[in-house]
Amino acid sequence: MDKLSVFGLLLALAAIAFGFTLEGGILSSLINLPALIIVLGGTLGAVLIQTSAETFKKLLEVSHWVFFSPKYDIGHAIDEVKKWSHKARQEGYLALEPDALSHADPYAAKGLSLLVDGSDEQIIRDTLEIDLILERERLLETSRVYEAMGGYSPTIGIIGAVLGLIQAMSFITAPEKLGSAVATAFIATIYGVGFANILFLPIAKKLQNIIESKMLYHEIFAEGVIAISRGESPLNIELKLEAYRTERPHLMAQ
Repeated sequence: MDKLSVFGLLLALAAIAFGFTLEGGILSSLINLPALIIVLGGTLGAVLIQTSAETFKKLLEVSHWVFFSPKYDIGHAIDEVKKWSHKARQEGYLALEPDALSHADPYAAKGLSLLVDGSDEQIIRDTLEIDLILERERLLETSRVYEAMGGYSPTIGIIGAVLGLIQAMSFITAPEKLGSAVATAFIATIYGVGFANILFLPIAKKLQNIIESKMLYHEIFAEGVIAISRGESPLNIELKLEAYRTERPHLMAQ
């Protein structure tokens, strides 16, 4: 579990709650089911209108990354490529077939399979580069859904506020009902802004960071396999990949 993400969420909620109670507020007054339904239901509905079924399905698959982030060990990837380069130099490309069949990462396995099959450098480069671009775009679409939710949520909160005020006006002659209607109006706004800035937008940014880490991890495999296909020496490949430990290139090296 990503303890920092959990701590950040708890810290934000605790700070808001503590600040509210310092002013004499009662936390239970912030719980309002109608306002919650308006904001969450309206935001989700708006997002579903603009999102394809494939993207929404992918969103459900990767959302847990926020609190259970996958680990992409850059050092381990570099060490693997170094091992492959030595094996290919000493025993030939066919010696990499067991690695291609058993590797846990499908992207790395695909690159090794192309190498074992004797594909030329340009075919390997084009195939891996296209896969990398398409994978990045598919994953970034999920983060854009959360960005959209962060944009819609405050606006839906305002809609909830207006609806609450309209209801309050209908209770103008019934003071016992007027208070709850006004509360719904203001709490809907709080929910809209709060969900956007404490949940949706931070989640979008966190997913983007994880996705970029995954792309960098795959770039190392791609660059390594391409270098092996060119017949570069294991030493040259090692020196080239060591730069990935300290730098973060955004595009696969040409």
